[in-house]
Amino acid sequence: MVVDREVRGMARARDIAFVVFDGVKMLDVAGPAEVFAEANQFGAAYAIHYVSPSGKPVLASTGMQVPVDGQAADVPDPDTVVVAGGDVLVDRAIETDLADTVKDLHARSRRTASVCTGSFILAAAGLLAGRRATTHWRHAGLLARAFPDVRVESDALFVQDAAVYTSAGVSAGMDLALALVEEDHGADLTREVARQLVMFMQRPGGQSQFSAPLDRRPPRTSPLRAVVDLISAQPALDHSAAALAARVGVSPRQLGRLFAAELHTTPARYVELVRLDHAKALLDRGHTVAQTARVAGFGSAETMRRSFVARLGVSPSQYRDRFATTEQGKDTPR
Repeated sequence: MVVDREVRGMARARDIAFVVFDGVKMLDVAGPAEVFAEANQFGAAYAIHYVSPSGKPVLASTGMQVPVDGQAADVPDPDTVVVAGGDVLVDRAIETDLADTVKDLHARSRRTASVCTGSFILAAAGLLAGRRATTHWRHAGLLARAFPDVRVESDALFVQDAAVYTSAGVSAGMDLALALVEEDHGADLTREVARQLVMFMQRPGGQSQFSAPLDRRPPRTSPLRAVVDLISAQPALDHSAAALAARVGVSPRQLGRLFAAELHTTPARYVELVRLDHAKALLDRGHTVAQTARVAGFGSAETMRRSFVARLGVSPSQYRDRFATTEQGKDTPR
């Protein structure tokens, strides 16, 4: 399973090693691999290898058997290592041979990347210690708790910290692969790849994972719990720090300390993120931008637009168009 190096343009060959294992999510492998393979059609020269800890084929989450080229020692020193993810990685401890495989390849490579929960393997291998990283929004909290030395950015599509890259769930792995191709071959070639694969060119790594909800685990202290419940239930109320503090009988300064200690944010930012969550849900259900701004508590469409652009990288109307019901994309009967 090695891509032909005799590609147009005869660019310098770059070996890409994908690490797979039993239970690997197939799209975490196939999506990024297709980006590299497609780049070969436009003058890149990526040779793709697949390795498993045992050197034997693995069974993907789809039930499909994935052939491999052997163990880590059986492939050339890779330019890039791509560690795929899988739901099995969050259910149990990372197996030692899997972490060792990644450490071996990383030591011989120029850069190492993970897709989705593949970040748990990188963390278990010690490659994320002291680094910024991301993963699928659903598992970001677990990654932070399991590996407290990792600075988890729970809402980014992908994160680069030196020569280590991590990406969010599934399709974000393709965004990361596009970014790696652009790093190697520039924007013109990458734009052709994106067009061919009908992808955005390209979603920036800092852009939000659109579906990531605000983590609202109940706070321990009762005043803070009362405040966050009120914000969630009625986002359109006056939720200035002074108003919130008065409702629960504490000073604004004390309220700020509670937010910082338990939620690691400020009251104003928390209110904005709750309103953003409400706005996304309303737009998903087909509400207009003006209606959404009023009901979610932004006050005006322009205020909401600024929040969307700052937090998500798109305007409310762009968000709505991108996530509207698929019924709009079907051909109408003639």
